[in-house]
Amino acid sequence: MSNKVAEKTEELVQPILKELNLNLVDIEFEKEGKNWFLRVFVDKDGGVDIEECGQVSEKLSEKLDNEDPVTIPYFLEVSSPGAERPLKRREDFHKNIENTIYIKLYEPLDDEKEYEGILKSFEEDIVTLEVKVKTRKKEIEIPFEKIAKARLAVTFN
Repeated sequence: MSNKVAEKTEELVQPILKELNLNLVDIEFEKEGKNWFLRVFVDKDGGVDIEECGQVSEKLSEKLDNEDPVTIPYFLEVSSPGAERPLKRREDFHKNIENTIYIKLYEPLDDEKEYEGILKSFEEDIVTLEVKVKTRKKEIEIPFEKIAKARLAVTFN
């Protein structure tokens, strides 16, 4: 059910975002405790403010009420993706070259399922990540289709 809700929500929210010059980052429909949450993460260059999130929420809420794709009670939340934003689309990887990212894989690569490092390149569906191994830096290549989750990683120097 959650995939269908996310797909329908994306279909409904895209015209709103286009009108407001915002970008869709992610949509989640998940249960926390006994409550369901429909979360829509939006952004633009320079970031989004609370008024923009409110506009999207108001307009999307109206469309969701009319189309009624969700048959159970839920809470709608529209927000910025924050510092550790998810990387889902290929363009997300292209935009974040030289940033520190965290990647979780479906299956181990070199006996590891999780990596954190600097995104060096993304070409031909291969993510090249510079990781630290003890005191050395090394580059690893990760096929895009093996990535279960990826997000920006906040580092403190």
